[in-house]
This record gives sequence, structure tokens and C-alpha cells, in this order.
Amino acid sequence: MTRFPCPALLRLILASAVLTGLWQLVILCGVPRYMLPAPLSVMQTLVAQSGLLWHHALITLGEIVAGFLCGTLLGTVTALTLSRWAFLRSTVLPLLLLTQAIPVFAIAPLLVLWFGYGPGSKVVMATLIIYFPIASTCYDGLRQTQPGWLDLATTMGGSAHRQLFYVRLPAALPSLASGLRMAATAAPIGAIIGEWVGSSAGLGYLMLQANGRMQTDLMFAALIVLLAITITLYFTVDRLCRLAMPWQPDRTGRHALINGEIT
Repeated sequence: MTRFPCPALLRLILASAVLTGLWQLVILCGVPRYMLPAPLSVMQTLVAQSGLLWHHALITLGEIVAGFLCGTLLGTVTALTLSRWAFLRSTVLPLLLLTQAIPVFAIAPLLVLWFGYGPGSKVVMATLIIYFPIASTCYDGLRQTQPGWLDLATTMGGSAHRQLFYVRLPAALPSLASGLRMAATAAPIGAIIGEWVGSSAGLGYLMLQANGRMQTDLMFAALIVLLAITITLYFTVDRLCRLAMPWQPDRTGRHALINGEIT
């Protein structure tokens, strides 16, 4: 096991500094400012337009969180239902696969038409884009419960309902956690796409307005805010997943990289 000399936060700062330096180098090569603004210009816009960015960021954040919660709830309930009642699998599973054959982005205009220009259509978009990953990972985890655990629960008189919630669901948490981490990065995509198609507020709306006015620095500022929201959501979900599974070892490959270790 090899330990890096610098913590994760320092590595993140160093990586950001390197990317910023490369960004500035591209600017010095003569790229027009309307195509790629300078890092300093973007930082100044972040400060000068902080109130505007904060207003639209809160709207987008609300849509992302609502879509994430709805998608997680629907996906988990679907997985539990399919695992509990086998006769539904032959009907519901093909329907789930069929829904994935239609790109969610293609029906975004319909969602705006059905649910309006408000947050509703964006929440539905975020929900749909994470629903299948949550449902599939949770269902796979439920199916992969160790037979010995189920045999022990049956021997102790546990009903199928109790086995589902007290044995199979806890055993499926690692798989569900993987789906939740993927959903944390996908939910913002759904919300932003929905705002691009039709909205009157949000970071996606702000990007479109800035693009139409050639305010590239404002577009990049909105992207940085969106990136901060996505990273915060991901690590929040990751932390909650680890707290929900105290029995899981905290030395997986992903955690080892974050902690500055290679196993």
C-alpha cells in the first residue's frame, strides 16, 4: 500500500491550478475572448453576478434534489416490487427496457408541453434520467442476496416480506449505493436539459440567455456553479451511503484513491 504525500484537498487544488494554467495558456495563444473568456474574467463575473447566479442556482438545485429523490423512491419501489412478486417481472421488465430505448432528451419538449415551463417538467426529466439506473442496480442487488442468509431467515421463521426488508434490502445496499452515485451526477443533466428546452429560470435558462447575448464569461460562471452543485451532491450522497452501510469496508478502490492510497 502506497500513500501519496499530499491529501485529497491539496491534490484537487493542484489539479484546478494546472487546468487554470492550461486555460490561460490557450487564451495567450490568441483565442478570441468571445469564444473562451479568460479565467480572471470568469472569476470577476462570479463575484459581480453572484446574486444572479445564486438566484438561478437555487432553482436548479431544487429541481435536481426533487428529481433525485423522486427517481430514487420510484426506482427502489420498482425493484422491491419486482423482487417480491415474480409474476410482474415478465411484464414490467420489458417495459423498463422499452423506456430506455427512447432517449429522455427526445421527449423533453413533450414534458415541457405536459408539465409546463415551471419546475415540474425539469423534476420529471431528472426523475426519468435516473429512474432506470436506480431500479436496475437495486434489483440486481436484491437478486444477488446470498442464499445462506435467506435459508437462515427461513429457518428462523422469517416471512417473505420480512426477508425482503430485513435481509435482501440491506444486502442490496452496496449495489443501490452505486446507482445512487451515478444518479447524483446524472440528475443535474436532466434538470439542465429541461431548462434548455423551456424555462424562465435556472442555470440552464441563464446559460441560454448569456449565449444569446455573447456573454461567454457568464456562461462559464454558470457552468462552474453547476459543477460545484454536482460535486457537492455526489460527495453528499457518497457520504450518506457509507453512513448507511457501516459494515462495508472503507478501503474500496474508489475510496482508496480519494484517501490518497493505492491498494
